[in-house]
Amino acid sequence: MKNKVVQQVLPHAIAVVIFLLVSVIFCKPILDGNVLNQHDIVGWKGMAQNAFEYKEKHGHFPLWNPNLFSGMPNYQTAMEGKYVLPDLNVVFTLGLPKPISFFFLACVCFYILCVSLRLRPIVGILGALTFAFSTYNPVIIGAGHETKMMAIAYMPLLLAGILLVYNKRYWVGLALTTLGTMLEIASNHPQISYYFFIIAVAITIAYLFTWIKNKEYKHIGIALGITAVSAIVGLSVNMLPILTSTEYAKATMRGGKSVEIVGDSVKAANTTGLDASYAFRYSMSKAEPLVMMMPGAFGKGSATPLGENSKVVNKLVNQGVPEANAMQFAANLPAYWGGMSGPGEGTSGPPYIGAIICILAIIGCVVVKHPLRWGLLAASVLGIMMSWGSFFSGFNLFLLDYLPLYNKFRAPSMSLVIPQLTLPLMAALVLHYLLFDKNSREHLQQNFKKILYTLGGLTALLALIYIANDYNSAGDESLKQMLISQAGMNDDMARSVISGMKEDRSSMFGGQILRSIGFMILVLGMIWLYIKNYIKPIVAVAILGVVCMIDLFIIDKEYLGEAHYMPADELQEQSFAKTSIDEAILKDTDPNYRVFNMAGDRFNESRTSYFHKSIGGYHPAKLRLYQDVIERYLSVNTNPEILNMLNTKYVIAANPENRQPMLMPNGQAYGHAWLVKSIKQVKDDAEELQTIGITNLKDTAVVQADFAAAAAQPQWDSTAAIKLTKFDNDVMEYSFTSSAPQFAVFSEVYYPYGWNAYIDGKKVDYVKTDYVLRGLSIPAGTHAIKFVFEPESYKKGVTISYVGSFLIYIFVLGGFFMAWWQNRKKNKTVKD
Repeated sequence: MKNKVVQQVLPHAIAVVIFLLVSVIFCKPILDGNVLNQHDIVGWKGMAQNAFEYKEKHGHFPLWNPNLFSGMPNYQTAMEGKYVLPDLNVVFTLGLPKPISFFFLACVCFYILCVSLRLRPIVGILGALTFAFSTYNPVIIGAGHETKMMAIAYMPLLLAGILLVYNKRYWVGLALTTLGTMLEIASNHPQISYYFFIIAVAITIAYLFTWIKNKEYKHIGIALGITAVSAIVGLSVNMLPILTSTEYAKATMRGGKSVEIVGDSVKAANTTGLDASYAFRYSMSKAEPLVMMMPGAFGKGSATPLGENSKVVNKLVNQGVPEANAMQFAANLPAYWGGMSGPGEGTSGPPYIGAIICILAIIGCVVVKHPLRWGLLAASVLGIMMSWGSFFSGFNLFLLDYLPLYNKFRAPSMSLVIPQLTLPLMAALVLHYLLFDKNSREHLQQNFKKILYTLGGLTALLALIYIANDYNSAGDESLKQMLISQAGMNDDMARSVISGMKEDRSSMFGGQILRSIGFMILVLGMIWLYIKNYIKPIVAVAILGVVCMIDLFIIDKEYLGEAHYMPADELQEQSFAKTSIDEAILKDTDPNYRVFNMAGDRFNESRTSYFHKSIGGYHPAKLRLYQDVIERYLSVNTNPEILNMLNTKYVIAANPENRQPMLMPNGQAYGHAWLVKSIKQVKDDAEELQTIGITNLKDTAVVQADFAAAAAQPQWDSTAAIKLTKFDNDVMEYSFTSSAPQFAVFSEVYYPYGWNAYIDGKKVDYVKTDYVLRGLSIPAGTHAIKFVFEPESYKKGVTISYVGSFLIYIFVLGGFFMAWWQNRKKNKTVKD
C-alpha cells in the first residue's frame, strides 16, 4: 500500500522540485539579495505610500487617496480583502520571493491542469514549464505588471476545475472551480480574467456539441449547474473589490465621456466605454502574431536597435556618408516594425510561446480527437483576431460595440494571453495522444502523413507571407519626416534609410522562417525515432522539453536578465530619495496644499505623490472629469486659475537655464475652501468645462442647471468665513460662520459614489461645482461641516465577502472530502 502511494505521489513531487529548481535558476539574482527594478511597481509605491502611512497610523487602509490627481478612490491602489481565509497565494507559492514565486505558481497551476486531464507527468512538466516561461511573462514581470502575472498564472487552475466537472468528476471539480474562481478574480486584473472567460465559453460550446450529440442532457444540467454555482461562490468572496471597482469604473475614462475636447473647443458627447482610437492602441499587424513562434520576425522589442550590420549602412555609404558615421547611425535605428509603432506606442518584447510548442499545437489541431480540440482552436483564433485591433477594424469594432464589457479594455495585443494558455495545452494533448496513449503507435501510423502535410502547409504559408509582405511599418512616415527635419537628410537619403530598413526586416523575417523549419525537423525527427523504436516516448519528450527551455531561456533573459536586478536600498534611493525641494515643501504645516510637478512627465509619474498631495500622478484609470480638466487646461498650456482652484501652493518647474527642477511657490492658491459671491448656471458638462476657463472662480462658482435646486444664490457677507479644521483621507471637517446664506466651494474632487456632506450632523445635498470640485449651500449662522467618504459599495462588499469566505471553506473542503470519500468507497467495492 505504501509503495503504491509513493508511486502515485513521487512523479508529482519530482515535478514540483523541477519547477522550483528551474524558477530559482532563472531568477538567481534574487538569491544574492537583489530585487527587480520594475517601473510599474516603483510607480505603485509612489501611489500607495500615503495609504501605507495612513495604515501605520490608523491600523487600516483608507478608502480615499488624496495624493493622486488631487484625490481619487484608493480601491485600485491599496485595499485589504475582508474575509476569513489564509493568504492562499503564499500557500501556493510556498512563500517563495518574487519573481521566483510567479514562475513557480504558473508551473504548478498548469501542471494541475494536465493532471486533471490525466496526461503523463512528463508531458505535464513540459507544458507547465513552457506556459510559465512564455516570454510575455518575463516581459510583464520586468515591467512590474504583477497582478496581470498572477491572473495569468491562475488561469489553468480554474480551467482544470471546469474540465473536471465537464469530465464528470463533479466533487473535485466543484472544489477546484470554486477555488480557481476565487484566486483568479482576487488577482485583480479584470482584462486577463475576461480573456479567460472567452476561453471557457469556447471550450464549453465545444463540449456542448459532444454532449448533445451523445444525448447527455442530464450531464449538461449537472455540469453547467455546478460550474455556475462554483463561479458564484468564488466571485462572492471577491465582492468587495468587484463592487467598488465596478462603481469606480463608471466615473473613470473606461466608463465613457460626456465631452469631446478638440484644441480649445469643447463639445458635448455621450459614449460608454473607451473610444475606439484609445481602445485599439497597441494593435498588432496582421502577420505579427507569428512572433508566438518566430520571436525575432518583427524586430523583438521597440528598444532593440538594428545594429551596425544593417543594410542601411550600405545605403548611406552609397549616398556619400562615411562608413563609420553610417554604422553609428544605423546602430540606433529601431528594429521593431510591427503594428505598435505609432506615436507613443511600443512593445517591450514579443509574446513568444516557443517554436516547438506552436508546431505541436498546430499538429494537435489536425490530429487530436478530443472535445477540447475545437474549443482551444476557436479560442486561439479569436485571440489572434482580437490582437489585430485597428488592423482588423471591422471585426474588432463589432466586438467593441456589442461584446459585453469589451469596450472597458485597451491594448488588443494583450489578447494573445489566450493562445498563451491554449497552445501549450494543445501541445501537451498531442504529445500524450501520439506518444503515451495506449494506441499511440496506431495514432502515429494513421496520422503521420497528416503531420507531414500540416507542417508542409505551415511552411508554404510562411513562405507566402514572406513573399507577399511589403515590410512597411506604421512608424516609417514619421521616421522619414524626422530624418528630414532633425537629421538634416534630403528626401532621397531618407528614402534610402527606409529602404535599407525594409531589407533588414525581410532578412530577419526570412531568418525566422528558417529557424522555424529547423524546429519542425526536430519535432518530426523525434516522432520518426519513436516510430522506429529507437527512443522511448519519455526520451522524446525530455529532448523536446530541454530544447524548448533552452530556446525560451535565451529569449527570456533578454527581458528579465541580471541587468533588471539591483540592491533594494539602491532602488529605493534611486526612486524616492528626498530632494531639497521636497524638504522645502514639507516644511509647510498646512495639511492640505497641493503640488504640481511640471519638471517631468507630470501625469505619468508618482514620485511626487510619494511625498505630497499631487495635481498629477500615475494611474491607469483616472477619473473622467479630472482627465477632461487635464486635457483642456493642464496638459499643454497650463491655466493658472485652474491650478489656483485646485489649491496648488507649490509648482515644480524646469529651470530654463539649466533644465534642473526649481521650486515656485504659488501665493494665489484659493485654499481648502472659499465662499463665492455668485453662482453661474450652465446647461451641461461641455459648457461647464469651457466656462471654468474664462471665469473668475474665486468669486463665481460654475454649476449645472441640474443641480440648481441644491445651489441657491448666496447673499454675500464680507465677514463670512470657512476654515478646514480636520483633514483625514476619508473625513474632512470645516468650521463656518456667516450672517447670511452662503455657497462654499471645496477644493476636493467631486466623486458622487460615496462622499456624503453633513451640516451639524444632518446629511445634506452637495453639488458638482467648477466641473471637478464640490459645492455646498450653507445657511446663515455658525455650523460644523463634514464630508465623509462612506460608499455603500464598500459596506455591501465587506458583508458579502465575509459570507463568501465561509462558503469557500464549505465548497472547497467539502468538495475535496466528498471526492476522497467517493474514491474510498469505490476502492472498497473493488476489493470486496
